[in-house]
Amino acid sequence: MAWWGTLIGGALGYVFAGPLGALVGAALGGNFDRGISMGDRIDAGYGANMGVGEQQRVQLAFFTTTFSVMGHIAKADGHVSQAEIRAAQDIMSQMQLSAEQRKAAIKLFDQGKAADFPFEEVLRQFKQECHRRTSLVQMFIEIQIATALSDGKVDAGEKRVLYRIGEILDFSREQIDHLFNIASGAKPSADDTLTLSQAYKILGVEKESSDAEIKKAYRRLMSQHHPDKLVAKGLPEEMIQLATEKTQEIRKAYELVKSKR
Repeated sequence: MAWWGTLIGGALGYVFAGPLGALVGAALGGNFDRGISMGDRIDAGYGANMGVGEQQRVQLAFFTTTFSVMGHIAKADGHVSQAEIRAAQDIMSQMQLSAEQRKAAIKLFDQGKAADFPFEEVLRQFKQECHRRTSLVQMFIEIQIATALSDGKVDAGEKRVLYRIGEILDFSREQIDHLFNIASGAKPSADDTLTLSQAYKILGVEKESSDAEIKKAYRRLMSQHHPDKLVAKGLPEEMIQLATEKTQEIRKAYELVKSKR
């Protein structure tokens, strides 16, 4: 939670300008106004490093972008469903946010639903802050896909938004479709039992894939979602549970596939 303490202490307020700074300022209210005004005087790079750790900057960018874009996707089909609201609430619960953090996350979600939400500008700044941390960006996209899938269907508007997210963040349509396929495989059955078909989807492989191909896919996914690696790259510490559950899901799928071969 170090990044949050730094933020509340005011230090990060002097680092962020641009759309992310505006979102954070609105989410935290008047106590952050001075930090935003200082940040606004920092130009093109969206802020200079003023002694605040780069990892903390990325953690704040991830938190801010995750919940605001989540709200934007939820509104993409014209209305926000209860399932989409629950999806956001579930992530907040998994993160075990403090009362202040949860309040900020809800405000960010609501800002994302607004008609004037600067969607593309937010994503471009997020991309810049992430500095080619591909696995971290993929984790962000996976969270957004899970939000879109939370009500059991994906509207055409939501799909367009997700493709645009991929385009801005350098993920092709094929990669987005691949992540969709994996996410749909992870949807639990009525009795919460993982099927073999779901296991193949989670691993992103075909039933015809060789043992070597499946093992390679498994190792790649485990490396991409390793909680400690993601936190080191800028995943907020509070989100480590999301990464942990993802690795457990991948391991469970791999063990099932192995047992059936």
